[in-house]
Amino acid sequence: MNQSIEIPWDTRLTRIEYDWVGPENAAPPLIVFLHEGLGSLAMWKDFPERLCRALACRALVLSRWGYGRSTPRLPHEAWESDFMHRQAQAFLPAFFQALGIADTRPWLLGHSDGGSIALLYAAAFPDRVGGLIALAPHIRVEELSLTSIRQTHADFHAPGSPLQAGLAKYHDDVHSAFGGWSGAWLHQDFPQWDIRQSLDAIRCPVLAIQGEDDAYGTMAQIDGIAERVPGTRLLKLPHCGHSPHRDQPQAVIEAVRAFVRG
Repeated sequence: MNQSIEIPWDTRLTRIEYDWVGPENAAPPLIVFLHEGLGSLAMWKDFPERLCRALACRALVLSRWGYGRSTPRLPHEAWESDFMHRQAQAFLPAFFQALGIADTRPWLLGHSDGGSIALLYAAAFPDRVGGLIALAPHIRVEELSLTSIRQTHADFHAPGSPLQAGLAKYHDDVHSAFGGWSGAWLHQDFPQWDIRQSLDAIRCPVLAIQGEDDAYGTMAQIDGIAERVPGTRLLKLPHCGHSPHRDQPQAVIEAVRAFVRG
């Protein structure tokens, strides 16, 4: 059963939904799952459990502020272009501290925006991360991404939108989740967002995975990580879109298992 904890965040106490996966006495590593820009704890479905079984490890899965059953974004609150930096450098440390795992050097597994947040956390706190798996992360803004997000925005706001209805199953306030993400990405200043220089500070092992059919980013995203972080392992998956853990779950599990054990 999912739990929640209140942390001081963004000038108020904020409720964060989370869940532990795998046996409490499992051997390291502890893997922290960071969802994508429209995701939540529940939207990972059974992937965390499958990965934990394959690795015989434990995981922590959460819904970030504004998502899932966590405290929604207030209607007047707009996320600025540094929202992923704030999630990595302020929110995650506060959350880890509240749960008492700040010194455990967890491994981070992030998807899309969650992958970017994982990279930014590892860059800001290089001694606090054991390893990092990034699924379809963003390190800079591509026109391909913006074009797809504009279409997603139009689909969400269309009358009788099936996208809106589908997402509403996973978020207490679907407009909080969608509006925070799309508002930041489609802001006129966001095309200048670029975290490539920050990656130079990362010291942990990195595995970066991208689908060849990803509508939200090209291979330049993970190639750019490899250029900045020596020893980065890359996996480029055919017949795979923006969600490798959904489109090619077994390939991702096998790659992560080999990466962690290696």
